[in-house]
Amino acid sequence: MALLDAQNANRFPDLVPVRWGRMVASPFAFFRGSAAVMAADLATSPVSGLVTQVCGDAHLQNFGLFASPERRLLFDLNDFDETLPGPWEWDVKRLATSIVLAMRANGVDGARQRTAAESCARSYRESMASYATMSSTEVWYSKVDVDDSLTEMVGGSRLRLERVAERARQRTTMHALARLTAVVDGERRIVDDPPIVEHLPQTMDTYDVRAMVDEYRTTLTEERRYLFDRFGIIDIARKVVGVGSVGTHCWIALAVADSEQDDPLFLQVKEATRSVLEPFVGRSAHRHHGERVVVGQRMMQAASDLFLGWMSSNEGRDYYVRQLRDMKGSVRTEVMSVGDLTNYGNRCASVLARAHARSGDPVALAGYLGRGATFDGAVAAYARAYADQAERDHAELRRAIDSGRVPAIEGV
Repeated sequence: MALLDAQNANRFPDLVPVRWGRMVASPFAFFRGSAAVMAADLATSPVSGLVTQVCGDAHLQNFGLFASPERRLLFDLNDFDETLPGPWEWDVKRLATSIVLAMRANGVDGARQRTAAESCARSYRESMASYATMSSTEVWYSKVDVDDSLTEMVGGSRLRLERVAERARQRTTMHALARLTAVVDGERRIVDDPPIVEHLPQTMDTYDVRAMVDEYRTTLTEERRYLFDRFGIIDIARKVVGVGSVGTHCWIALAVADSEQDDPLFLQVKEATRSVLEPFVGRSAHRHHGERVVVGQRMMQAASDLFLGWMSSNEGRDYYVRQLRDMKGSVRTEVMSVGDLTNYGNRCASVLARAHARSGDPVALAGYLGRGATFDGAVAAYARAYADQAERDHAELRRAIDSGRVPAIEGV
């Protein structure tokens, strides 16, 4: 509780109860919001000494679908708030634990939890062995294209992925424009829906937005600056996102091109704070945490957002910027069958192996993992034990809320 509460110091005070309310919803929700707790626990465990760029928060819900700049729908990691160079094992352990917790939430028994966690670890190990046979450029160019994946699937799994992909293709800027904005007095504005979406005139609107935008555009490549310069920001509002990020300073910015409101660009301006891994692996080489996130994302993702960049506020907060919705989609683990959840975990593990192989030494990693199932069993045992710990920690939060010691707003 002390680790989690310390993160609230620089967050919006009115959103801290929302954060607690989202985390207490289930042990899996608690796990999603408590990367700092697991990082502290992982720091006491032995490691191989092999370092890669790590996600730092590689649970099931931080993988998903998004559009590449070429408008292909890809499946990859999609959250890098905690990214740093560090022990690759930490990402694998967090992913496997999330699979166990997702299965427990669905009422799956212990034997199948263990089998799914072992399958996840095996998928990572076998994928790394495959990347060890590739050239560096082959590893870098590899990606998981959703359309290509559909041709390899049959039955219910294919139908489920098709539905997720179709929803993702519909989640465009125009879709966000219809859902999040309205025309007020002839001007298009973001619609307040407090506390999730809200204009706060005493905060972001008083920043020197022009200076922030000028800094942000310098982090884009020249041809993307040319495109961005066609747009002008017309409205900004606070928007609550995720579980662990609730309360951090996160905004959405509506921009339009050439004063034409039917050509919009929605940007998410998300605060980047110190990585939860930093106390244990050392400070980032990038002093700006927004730059740290962007560089880590570009290293680990097969393709990154066209408008990915970073900037600072005049009060010293670091931010990174990306499109709010650009064909982004995710699966609902709570409605997945055991088989589908296992297969999904395997796909996430394979993507994670590719991300580690891009920044690490896949030959050394594959040699360490070996060809036997020792690694698979060890990861599965850890995942089940840590899932037990997450459940105990969740119960502690539940007691703190029920006693009135921790204020929470649930169901928001």
